[in-house]
Amino acid sequence: MSDQAPKPQTAESVSSTRYLVGRLWHDAIRNYIGWVVLAVLCMSVMAGTNAFSAYLMKPIVDDVFVAKNEAMLWPVGLLVIGTFMIKGFANYSQSMLMNHVGLRIIADTQNRLFTHLAHMNLNFFHRNPTGTLISRFTLDIHQMKVAVSNGLTGFGKDLLSLIGLIGVMFYQDWQLAFASFFAFPVAIYPIVRIGRRMRKVTANTQVELGLFTTVLTQTFQGIRVVKAYGMQAYEASRIADVVERIYKLNMKAARTREISRPIMETLGGGAIFVVIVYGGSRVIAETTTAGAFFSFLTALLMAYEPMKRLAGLNASMQQGLAGAERLYQLLDQQPEITDKPNARDLGKVFGAVSFDDVTFAYSDEVKALSNVSISIPAGKTVALVGPSGAGKSTILNLIPRFYDVDAGSISIDSTDIRDATLDSLFGNIALVSQEIMLFDDTVSANIAYGKGGASQDEVEHAARHAAAHDFITELPDGYDTIVGEQGFKLSGGQRQRLAIARAMLKDAPVLLLDEATSALDTESERHIQAALYELMEGRTTVVIAHRLSTIIDADLIYVIDQGRIVEQGAHGELLARGGLYKKLYELQFNDELAAELAVVSQG
Repeated sequence: MSDQAPKPQTAESVSSTRYLVGRLWHDAIRNYIGWVVLAVLCMSVMAGTNAFSAYLMKPIVDDVFVAKNEAMLWPVGLLVIGTFMIKGFANYSQSMLMNHVGLRIIADTQNRLFTHLAHMNLNFFHRNPTGTLISRFTLDIHQMKVAVSNGLTGFGKDLLSLIGLIGVMFYQDWQLAFASFFAFPVAIYPIVRIGRRMRKVTANTQVELGLFTTVLTQTFQGIRVVKAYGMQAYEASRIADVVERIYKLNMKAARTREISRPIMETLGGGAIFVVIVYGGSRVIAETTTAGAFFSFLTALLMAYEPMKRLAGLNASMQQGLAGAERLYQLLDQQPEITDKPNARDLGKVFGAVSFDDVTFAYSDEVKALSNVSISIPAGKTVALVGPSGAGKSTILNLIPRFYDVDAGSISIDSTDIRDATLDSLFGNIALVSQEIMLFDDTVSANIAYGKGGASQDEVEHAARHAAAHDFITELPDGYDTIVGEQGFKLSGGQRQRLAIARAMLKDAPVLLLDEATSALDTESERHIQAALYELMEGRTTVVIAHRLSTIIDADLIYVIDQGRIVEQGAHGELLARGGLYKKLYELQFNDELAAELAVVSQG
């Protein structure tokens, strides 16, 4: 047996049942083969007891009811009790074993999928809505578990039971057995057709369920906007449309799945008809005993249930394989930005950052940056200024390799960041963004997210320097207060201070500040600006600021317009040149002055 995983396939081959089953074996089942073998042994015991209980009909009828042998009552009765006890324990054991295998496969696959997605690039998450990705963790993996656990259980238990019961039928009357088996080949074609339709319907249903999760996530996250604009009815109609499509697909799946029942019932009735007519005539002709006939009939009737389940198993398996197919399509996508084979660890850097003739575009149509060259000395503060959409945030996103440049290069301490390991690159950079990300956890945990294993003293030290300690201690549980999803229990300024505290705790040599004080009012900004200056001390800092007044002390200012560097220099120099920077500064100064005059007049 080869230990190599099946190689990634084309879209067409990935959808093949043979490929998916082989990959499920390699990725999911093989690791638990010992448990599966034990379960199969228990299934074998079950199959044996099923066959034996059918066989017992012969001595029950012939010895007890026909021959009226009283001495056989207790032995036969005890055999029946013992058989059903063994069958019950075997059934329990195989069920628990297969549940263990199925649930472990779910856990392992969810861990594997998250690890894989965590290493994907930002472009991937922009292309795939959150709800769709969440549905892969829940719906698709659950469907895969159905294919593995239920498939193995159904195939093993029902097939073994069927083999045992067929053996009893041949033992009692081989001619009658052959006569009653016409139903099997007739049932194969519709069962295969049903399975193919189930795979397609299930895949479409999974897509709609992913969309449903996405719409729900977006609506709940934006509930303030929904209410503010009175769009509850509109969102309800959007949800209703998706729910209706899911309902129709589920009904189609139910019709497809259940169509096998009338087929199997009709074929089963035909088989029993043959047995009664042909077998009854043989009993009347005394070529076989009534006990052998009833034993045969019991085995046939008992075989009918596992035969029906096996007929429906293909449809169930195809549902599971539809989930596995979507899952593997996701797992086979590789990150666009990865470590080179010979990538080296940067270690602790000084922090000199250099852009050399960098060109970058988010899409083929529009360039976000064109031939940008920037030099940021180690330990200095450089500000990026320009109109909205000029490319400032793009420059920040390129430094930690959230995206890779299309042309040119970016270096830290003269090392091209593409030659460094991503882990060492991320380890040397701290980011405070205008998009504040807080987790539904304690204040301490959110601050400590910047440094694994940080002590409480370190957390509080960072909070004090971020001007956050005072408001934290006033929270109901202090540092143990749960901030809620996206930190909804805190104000915008409080969330921003926690983000800054997180960056302070990380203590990285390169600091990226993207509108770091955008959520603060003027008074809060004054409080935190001193903390930011302390954080920036001795670090290479790249700043994008909404208020130009906050970056007048920067060592160097780059003015960006339409993806190009149009001016550079210190604050005073740029004002003296009378270019774009001066226009932006005067425009903002006039706006702020007008706002202050409005406040005074209202007072």
